[in-house]
Amino acid sequence: MHSGTIDSAAAGGDALEASIDAARQALLGYRQSDGHWVFELEADCTIPSEYVLLRHYLGEPVDAALEAKIAVYLRRIQGPHGGWPLVHDGDFDMSASVKAYFALKMIGDSVDAPHMARAREAIRARGGAIHANVFTRFLLTMFGILTWRSVPVLPVEIMLLPMWSPFHLNKISYWARTTIVPLMVLTALKPRAINRLGVGLDELFLQDPRSIGMPARAPHQNRGMFKLFGAIDVVLRAIEPLIPKRLRKHAIDLAVAFVEERLNGEDGLGAIYPPMANTVMMYKVLGFPEDHPPRAITRRGIDKLLVIHDDEAYCQPCVSPIWDTSLTCHALIEAGGGEVAQPVRDGLDWLLPKQVLDVEGDWAVKAPNVRPGGWAFQYNNAHYPDLDDTAVVVMAMDRARRDRPSLAYDTAIARAREWIEGMQSDDGGWAAFDVNNTEYYLNNIPFSDHGAMLDPPTEDVTARCVSMLTQLGETAQSSKAVARGVDYLLKTQLAEGSWYGRWGLNYIYGTWSVLCALNAAGLDHQHAAIRKAVAWLASIQNPDGGWGEDATSYRLDYQGHEKSPSTASQTAWALLALMAAGEVDHPAVARGVDYLKTTQTEKGVWDELRYTGSGFPRVFYLRYHGYAKFFPLWALARYRNLRATNSKVVGVGM
Repeated sequence: MHSGTIDSAAAGGDALEASIDAARQALLGYRQSDGHWVFELEADCTIPSEYVLLRHYLGEPVDAALEAKIAVYLRRIQGPHGGWPLVHDGDFDMSASVKAYFALKMIGDSVDAPHMARAREAIRARGGAIHANVFTRFLLTMFGILTWRSVPVLPVEIMLLPMWSPFHLNKISYWARTTIVPLMVLTALKPRAINRLGVGLDELFLQDPRSIGMPARAPHQNRGMFKLFGAIDVVLRAIEPLIPKRLRKHAIDLAVAFVEERLNGEDGLGAIYPPMANTVMMYKVLGFPEDHPPRAITRRGIDKLLVIHDDEAYCQPCVSPIWDTSLTCHALIEAGGGEVAQPVRDGLDWLLPKQVLDVEGDWAVKAPNVRPGGWAFQYNNAHYPDLDDTAVVVMAMDRARRDRPSLAYDTAIARAREWIEGMQSDDGGWAAFDVNNTEYYLNNIPFSDHGAMLDPPTEDVTARCVSMLTQLGETAQSSKAVARGVDYLLKTQLAEGSWYGRWGLNYIYGTWSVLCALNAAGLDHQHAAIRKAVAWLASIQNPDGGWGEDATSYRLDYQGHEKSPSTASQTAWALLALMAAGEVDHPAVARGVDYLKTTQTEKGVWDELRYTGSGFPRVFYLRYHGYAKFFPLWALARYRNLRATNSKVVGVGM
C-alpha cells in the first residue's frame, strides 16, 4: 500500500529502515481496541481554567483531588514573564493569564504565593485585566466582577432575524454560531455565578472593575466600521429593556430549540468546549435541574474532555479521532509492511459509519442542493462535518482500495466527493465547515475582538480538496472545480513563495498542503510557483536540519519567516512538501531526514512540546500530541519509497 517498491539498501540503508520500523511499531501501539486512533489535544491554560471556574459557577461540590492536579498543570505552564502564554514558550497573554490566576485562586492558591504574586504583577504591569478579551469579560461579568456594561449587547432576538439582515447566524462560522446561541440566552437573563467561596479579582485591575465600559477596538478591526457597530451597540443597549416579554420568550425558545437540535449526546453542542459550557449554564439559568437530561448529558460530555494523569490534569477543547485515525492510516500505508494492512483496514472500517449521510447541517443553508457526505473531526458532530477531514479520509480509503478493492469504500468516496464538490465557494476555494462564509464586515463587531467570526476559504483546506479530487483522477481539464481550485492556490501564493496555513502552524503547513495539491494536479515541477516555494523552504531550514515556525507568524504585520526551534511535525511537513515538488534528492531533504533520525526517541516517536496546530490565529492554538507520532513516520517512509523508485514522483494527493 506504500508508494513504491522497497529496497532498503538503495533507499538509505539499515538506519533509515530501523527508524521507520521503530516509528511504525510505536504508532501501532497507540491503536484503540476498536481499531481507531485518538491522541491528546492540548490547548493553552484557558480551557482547564474555564473548567474549574464552570464548576464553581454551577456551585458543584469541590473535587479537591482533580482541582489539585489541574493546579499542578497550570503552575507548570506559567511563563517566565509571570503570566500564561497561548503556546509553549510563548509571549504573555492577558486573557489566558487572568483566567489561570482566577482558577488558581478559586482552587485555593494563596494570592501571596510567589507564582501568584508574579502573575498579578505581570497582569498589572500591562494595564490590568481591563485588557482581557470579550470572552473573558463575559466570564468575569457572570461572576459579578465586571458589569454587563463591559460586554457587547447580544440580544437573543437575533434568533428572529431573516437571512437578508446584516447579521444572521448563518453568516458566521459554526464555532461562533454554536457559542453565541446559548450565550445570548445568558445575556438576556443575566445570571450570577454561585461562587460559594466568594472569590473575586479586584486586585488585577488598576481601576474599579465595575466602572469599566466596552472593550477597545482590536488591531484587526476597521476604525470606521467599529464605530458604526459601536453606535449600534449603544442603540441596542437602550432598547433592550423595552423588548416585549413575549417576544423575548419566543426568541429564547428558538435559541433552546437550536441548541437541542444539535446537542449531539455526550459529544455536545458543536463538540467543542465553549458551546458545551455555555449550554450547561443556559439550562441552569432557565431553571432546569442538574438531572434534566440535556443538561446532565452535556455536563457528562464536558468531563469526557478531561485528561487526567498521575500528577496533573487538564481539559481538552475537543477530541480529534477522525483526524488522528485518517492521518495515522496515511502514515502506515506509506510505511508499508505486512503488519500494517489489517490495522489500516480496521481503522478505515471504523471511519466508514462515521460518515454523515442523513443530516443536512448548517452548511446546507448556503448549499441547499448538495447531499451530505462528509466526516466530522470528533466522534460525533453530524451538523458540522468538515472538508479537511473528509478529504483526508477519502484519500486514505482510495489508497487502501488500490490494494484491496472495496465496494463500501467506493460508495463512501463517491458520496464524499459529491459533497466536497458542492461545497466549493464562489472564489474557487474551500473553507473548513461552510461555503461562501465571507461576510468579512462582521469581524468588526465589538464581539469579534478575536477576529474569528468567519470560516472563509483558505489555502490549506482548498489544497486538501484539490488533492483529493486529483487523486481520484480529475484534472484541471476534466474538472471545473479542480481548475478553479488550482487558480485559487496560484493566486494566493505570497511573494516569498509560501502559502498561508490556517489550521496548522503556519506557512510551512500551508506550503506543504499546496505543493501536494499542485503536484497531484499535474503542474510541472519547474513551474514558477513551485520553484519559489522550494527555494523558500530551503532558505528557512534550521542549522540542525529541521524546520520550525512560531505562532507569532500569524501576526497581522507578517514580514517573512520568523526563526523558531525545529519540531518533528514541521520538519515532516517541509520534507513532504519538497518531495511533492520532485526534490527527494535535494540536500535539504537529506539533512531533514537526518534530523528526524537523530531526534527520534527510544520509544520510536518524537518529543514535541511546541504547538504546531492553530484553532484561531493570534487567539487559540493547539498541540496535537499525535503529530509527532505519525507525520515524521510518513516523511521518512515517503523518502525511502521515492529513493527506491525511478520516477521520484509522488503519485498520491498527500
